This record gives sequence, structure tokens and C-alpha cells, in this order.
Amino acid sequence: MKFKLLLFVAFALIIIPLSAQRYTLSGYITDSETGEKLLNANVYDAETFKGSVSNTYGFYSLTLPKGSYTVEFSFIGYKTVKKQITLDKNQSLNLEMSSSIQLDEVVVKESRIGKQVESTRMSVTEVSIEAIKTMPVLLGEVDIIKTIQLLPGVQSGTEGSSGFYVRGGGPDQNLILLDGVPVYNASHLFGFFSVFNADAINSVTLVKGGFPARYGGRLSSVLDIRMKEGNTKKISGNASIGIISSKLTLEGPILSENTSFLLSARRTYIDILSRPVMAYIAAQNDANLSAGYYFQDFNLKLNHKLSDKHRLYLSAYTGKDKAYAKSKNSYSWESTNTEYEDNFDLHWGNLTSALRWNWQMSSKLFANITGTVSDYTMSTAMDFMSEDMNTNHITESSFTYNSGIRDYAGKIDFDYVPNTRHYIRFGGNLTEHTFKPGVQVLRASDSETPEYGIDTTMGNKNLIAQEYYGYFEDDIELTARLKTNVGVHISGFSVNGKDYQSIQPRASARFTLTQNWSLKAAYSQMTQYIHLLSNSSIGLPTDLWLPTTDSIKPQDAIQYAAGTAISFGEYNLSVEGYYKTMTNLIEYKEGASFMEVDTDWDDKIEIGKGWTYGAEIMLEKKAGKTTGWIGYTYAWAWRQFDNISFGEKFPYRYDRRHDLSIAITHRFTDDIDIGANWVFGTGYAVTLPIESYVPIHNVPAEAVNNGEVYWDNWGNIKHFDKRNNFRMPAYHRLDFGANFHKEIKWGKQTWSIGTYNAYNRKNPFYLDYAYNKRNKKVLMQYSLFPIIPSISYALKF
Repeated sequence: MKFKLLLFVAFALIIIPLSAQRYTLSGYITDSETGEKLLNANVYDAETFKGSVSNTYGFYSLTLPKGSYTVEFSFIGYKTVKKQITLDKNQSLNLEMSSSIQLDEVVVKESRIGKQVESTRMSVTEVSIEAIKTMPVLLGEVDIIKTIQLLPGVQSGTEGSSGFYVRGGGPDQNLILLDGVPVYNASHLFGFFSVFNADAINSVTLVKGGFPARYGGRLSSVLDIRMKEGNTKKISGNASIGIISSKLTLEGPILSENTSFLLSARRTYIDILSRPVMAYIAAQNDANLSAGYYFQDFNLKLNHKLSDKHRLYLSAYTGKDKAYAKSKNSYSWESTNTEYEDNFDLHWGNLTSALRWNWQMSSKLFANITGTVSDYTMSTAMDFMSEDMNTNHITESSFTYNSGIRDYAGKIDFDYVPNTRHYIRFGGNLTEHTFKPGVQVLRASDSETPEYGIDTTMGNKNLIAQEYYGYFEDDIELTARLKTNVGVHISGFSVNGKDYQSIQPRASARFTLTQNWSLKAAYSQMTQYIHLLSNSSIGLPTDLWLPTTDSIKPQDAIQYAAGTAISFGEYNLSVEGYYKTMTNLIEYKEGASFMEVDTDWDDKIEIGKGWTYGAEIMLEKKAGKTTGWIGYTYAWAWRQFDNISFGEKFPYRYDRRHDLSIAITHRFTDDIDIGANWVFGTGYAVTLPIESYVPIHNVPAEAVNNGEVYWDNWGNIKHFDKRNNFRMPAYHRLDFGANFHKEIKWGKQTWSIGTYNAYNRKNPFYLDYAYNKRNKKVLMQYSLFPIIPSISYALKF
């Protein structure tokens, strides 16, 4: 009976408003200079403020009763457009909007309808590409994720790294999407830079809580990054050269405005710059030595307008990191003359691609059908060869290790806007995962005894699994003050004959106290079927992506959040509190490693739980000459495993009680702008022994396995009372940058100078015991980055 009543109420809320004579205005909203689609632009009746919002592809749909209206189109950073519309039939209107950035006065203001449309979203931040490019960063490399790290509720991980940890979650609990395709390793240079080239990016959205039903598969956050579509008006581009890398972006129409392209490429030249240094080291040691490192990435986007109702998109990304070292030496002694050759190679990278078909099925219904591929691979190889030049005796050995994950997926998403009180989204996805948990190949041979050669393959077999989900969500305006987003995400996972299913309800709501003040609340259940098994805290490529199995259950989380949002003048203030519980988390057992070959990976881990809670405050200014934000987080993050730290709860590695970020940009004139950010945070938790002693009898093996004792390099026993029992010193840093622009014949040039860690703070990278100059054992702090200046040149044409 209750179910029938709920079904009737839902039917009435959607169908009854349709009974009046109503018509729909629909179309696409684009940038007038480039043709780029504008996401989340507002479309509304200026008198009643009833409206809608453009979707990810710039499509909007506004249904109103028959009559004449003044319809306004608004978007932050663009001039508001007013159109007189008489709705006596369904109409199509594609609108181009132009930039409204002026310096003499503030002309960009958030409209009332903007709050009405977006008010149900909670714990969501959209970061502009302009702000990302203005912020000072390490070595002058513009980095999307390093800007994300400045937001409240987001931790940065180790010094300089591009990893991020959201509301006490792990790195695997972040769903990173590039044009809707998962990216499994988002780091270059062992975690110090991200794989995203800002010149190819159109929008960046971070969701930390209040998850809409359309997102799933992770517990902590969604980082949704959308690539540019390519300028449909003219050929344009960007080129830049910096301290460690250069990049080039080209975009424009192909034959006509119906087809456009974007191509972006970036490469470091650390390997080239290091050659003189390596040559000097080799000469000093009378050796033949070479080593280097580089990363590169490419972005491609093609889009074609088949008709007013059909569009095709093809997007692709590929990136690669490679580190290598080669040495060749000789050794002579009496009658022996031997040559040695060593080679080391480590490379990893991502490939993502998506083929997408947009179909405007009607003025109210929009469909998006997508096929995607995501492939992450890591490989390391070590070779050794020695040859006695007198006897031609050759000895060779090699070791390789390969791992990764590959996805093939198909999905369909629908946007349905029946009227101004509802915005309905529904769809589904099917993904086939191929997990490669690590295969090791060992070869060895001796020319004198070939019968004893070794050629063996060890490790875990590939695992194939299917993941699927369906979702339904609706933005419902119940009253003028109360608006909700309710939905459900239903998912499943099949592997080795084992099936898991999950029903995840989602709900968020806002209640408006005044025009500029609202209260918000959200509830989310999340399930994650894949895991990241890590040996380190810096996101090395040896981290393994692994599936849920018959013995390893899916990770689950429940998050509650509540807060308030206030707008006053040019400023927005948000205050949020959250509480999140997590189950079926995994960690390596004490002393276990990905390099162990005699144990399956699921026998190397412990299963436990976690919980995290805290409060976040963010004061933001998006309009005017000075923009930026101040963010503060006060939070706790805990973990508990039965066989780690004696079963007691312990703080998570990235538990940080206080976290403060200030990010400010200021434009003096059209030619000069500056950016600065200052961060402060409580030191991260670290595990250190509390005593060390010489053993006087054999220590039981189970004591070592349980993590109670360890032997150090001198044969002494180190004793730990619990996991993460100490804190690093507090972290703080100031970065500063300035950009100098100038119009030239070929376009606009920009010189950028910056300083990372401006006051040369010696922040801790890690702590360890060592002996000082007086041969006394002390706890030493090791730092990574001192003050680092940077300079780069960019040309926009």
C-alpha cells in the first residue's frame, strides 16, 4: 500500500503539471568566440525565476505555460542575454554568449536563478581553468590536481605530489574521469605532476559528498574533467616552454563549423637536460653510463555535427612515463678481462578513448550513448650481462614485472526535463575489467652450462570481471523554498562465478531561509568493487589495481553531510559538517610486498574499516579584479584492522587535524596579474619505533608477522607500540607567481615567473633514525623541495 501511494505521488508530481497547455524552448548554449559548449549555464523566466540549466554538452530545455516571456541566459564570466519569447509552440533556440570580463567595474554577478538551479548540489566545487592557470605551482607546471588540493576537505599527500585524499579516503576512492572515462593513474614523475594538460581542458568539477545517483564506483570523490571540443570558428592555439617541459595545442574547424578538432601535446626534457651531468659523472668514474627520465602526453578531440539533433564526438588521451639507466664497464685482473652491462627500464602510462553520440530525441529528452576504453600498464625490466673477453664465457640474467588494468565499457545516459520543477536523469553502464595483478618473468643463462638455464614466469593470472550499474535521479522543486535531489544507484559485480549487488540510495535537499541563505543536507551510500594495493605513500606505478573476489568483499561507505550556504555581495560562504563510515578496506599485511612470488595477492592483505568526520569552511570570491578562496578543514580519519596495530584503531596516514589554504589571484590590468597561495597543515601520521635492542634469544616468527617487532640493518630488534604513533612537524608553504601579457602581431604572449616555497620552509618528506656527525643516533627529518623559482613563456594565437 505504501509503495502504491509513493508511486502515485511521484506520478502526480511529474504528470499533473503537464496537463496545462505548455511549450518547450530548447537548444544549445555556446561561447561566441570559440563555439565551446557552456556547461551549467542558467536559462530562466526573468519574472518568475522558473528555469533550467544546460547539461554537460550545452543542451538546455525550458518548459513553460503558453505565453510571452523575457528569458534570460546567464553564465559566470559572460554577458547576460535577454530574449523576448512567445511560447505558443515548441521552439528551438541556439544561443551564443560572449565574455564580459571588464576591469573598470564588477559586471559579473551571480543571478538569483543560479542559486535556485544549483542549490541541491552539496560538497561540489567547480574550478575555473583561468584560476588553475593563474595559480603558482612547482617548476611552473600548471596542474589541475594541485589546485584541487587547495580546496577544503582535500589533502595533498606527500610534499609536491599530485595525489589527493578526500575526506579521509584513500587514493583509490577517487573516481577520476576524463571525458567520462576512468583514469587509473593520474600522475607523472612518480606523483609530482598530474597527467592533465590544462590547455586541453574545458571544465573541472570536484564532488566530495551528496553524490548524485549518476556517479558510482568510488567512496570518497568524483573528479569530473571535460576536454575542450575544439574551436569551431577559426584555427587557434597555444604554445609554451618552461623549465622542464614544453607543450603545444592546436584547435579549429575542419572544412566547416560542423566539424572541429583539438590536438594537444606535452613533453618534458629532463632526460636531455641531464645528459651533461650524466656524462660528467661517467667521466669521473671512468664508466660508460647513461640515465634519464621523461614523460609525454597527447590529447585529441574531434566533434562533428550530423544535424541539429545529432552530434558525434571522439576523444582520446595517451600518456607515458619512462625512467631508464644503462651502464657498461670492464674489469681486468691478471688473465681476466671481463665486460659488464646493466640495463634498467621502468615505464608506465594510460590510454583512454571515448566515442560518443549525442541525440536530442525531443525538446525535453536528450540521450548520450558512449563506448569507452581505458588501459593502464606498468612494466619494469632489469638486465645484466657479463662476458669474459678471453674465454667468451657469457652470463646473462633478466627480470621483468608487468601489471595493469584495462576496461571496455558502454553506457547510455538520458536527461529529461518535463517542466521547471523536475530535472530527471537516468541511464546505465556495463564495463568489462581485465585485471593484471602482476606477472614476473625471470631468465638466466650461462654459456658454459646451458642446461641449467632458467626461464620461468611467476605471479597472478589475469582476472576478468564485469561491472554494471543503472541509476535514476530527479531534481524536484517541492516548494519555492524546498528543493531536493533524490535517486538510486543500483550496481553489480561478477568475478570468478561470484556475484555482488548493491542498492545505493542518494538524497540531498536545500531549504532557502532567504534569497541569499540556504540550509543543506545530504545522504549517500557508495559501493566500490575495485581496490588499490599500495606499498608506499607516494603513488608509485607499482601500486596494484585489484578486483573484489570471493574472499575480498566490496568496499562500502555511508556519508552524512549538513551545512549552510550564504551569498553576500561578491562573496559566497559555505560551512559543512560530515560523517563517513567505510568497511572492507584493504592493506598489506605487515612485511608483505608486491614482489613476493610465492603468495597470491589476496593472501597478502588485511581487511578492516575506517571512519572519518569533520567540518569545512570555504569563503570564495569569483567576481572582480581579485578572486580566490580561503578554505579550512578540521577533521579526523581513523582505521582499524584486527591484525594491524594489535587490533586497535589508529589514525590514517593522511589524518590531518587542521588544514588551511588561501588561494588568491589579482588582475592589475589587462597586461599584469598575480597569484599566490599559502597552505598550512598539521603534520601527517608516521610509524616510528619506540625502542631498539639486541636480541638475546630467538624471536617467534608470529611476533614478526604480527608487526610487534622488526630487525633493523644492524641485526637489532625495533619495537613499535602501534601504527602511526608519531606526527611529522607541521607543514606550511607560500607560493607566488606573476603573469605579464602583451598583444603582439601573432597573438598574445605571456611571460610567467613564479616561486615555489617562497620563504624556503624545510618541510618534512619523511623521518628516519640516523647517526649524526657525533655518531649519535637521532631522528632525522629529510626535506625535498627548497625555494624553487620558475619561468615560462606562452604564446596564444
